[in-house]
Order: sequence, then structure tokens, then C-alpha cells
Amino acid sequence: MNPYSILIVCTDNLCRSPTAEEVLRRKAIEQGLGDRLLVASAATHDFNAGEPVDFHAQKHAMRRGYDLSSLTAKLLQPEDFERFDLILAMEESNLLTLRLSCPPRFAHKLHYFTQYCSEPVSQDVPDPFYGQPNDFEQVLDVIEDGCEGVIRAVARAAEGESR
Repeated sequence: MNPYSILIVCTDNLCRSPTAEEVLRRKAIEQGLGDRLLVASAATHDFNAGEPVDFHAQKHAMRRGYDLSSLTAKLLQPEDFERFDLILAMEESNLLTLRLSCPPRFAHKLHYFTQYCSEPVSQDVPDPFYGQPNDFEQVLDVIEDGCEGVIRAVARAAEGESR
């Protein structure tokens, strides 16, 4: 059985999407889904490809036990629309960019990340890049909650397939 694959996308792939990538990966391992879930992240814009994740994002994530140090910014590739089962956008502008470049047969894969959050939040995960330290903590709260929702959805889907 091929692993279920999820791509998380933001503008630069420096803060939000790589943080969500690592949080989701860790939560999948903790729930025993590590071998059944492939997680990656990418940028909609080629501003920082190849650069490490933002230092502040790394620092705040590390305080919660998430190591982002091995991640680097990657640009969304055309083949990603076929390769991934679910593509989650961190904000409206990312989803619009994805919709403009996505072949119609894969449009059903595109969703907001926040639709998996248990608490009502804005449809956008705020970009903490130019913000204050507390902004990174708030984004981590949203990401942890959303990743829990993604894990629940993947577990339900896997359970349905095994019947």
C-alpha cells in the first residue's frame, strides 16, 4: 500500500509550511501512521528556494520539540499536483495560486489547512515572518491543532480502506 501523501504550501516555504510539515510528520509517527503518511512542503513563489527555514520559526518550533534544521525551502513543482493526494494551502493567496496552476483533474486535492482545525480560526494561517515572537507561538498553536485534524482525517480514511 502506498503512503498517503500530503503537501503543505505557503508563499516562501520558510515558516508556516515547513513547520506544519514537521509537526504533521511527528504527529503521524506518534499515532503509528509514520509509515502510511508522506509529508512535504513547498513554496508558491521562488523567492528563497534552497534556503534554510527561518531561524525564528526553528527556535520556536524547537521549544516544542520540533526540529526544522534539516528542512530547506522548496518550490512547488508541476508534478506535485499528481504526486500528492492532498495539498493544503496556508492562506487564500496560496490557494488561488494553486488553483491557477493546477490541472483541473487534480483540483479536488486543494484545500485550506485551517479546515482541519478544531477551533474556529481565520481561513488563513497568519504569516509570522515579520511579526513578534508571540506570533510564532500563535502560528504553532494553529498548526498543531490543524495537524491533529489532518491526522484524524487520514486515520479515518485508512480505517475505511482497511474494511
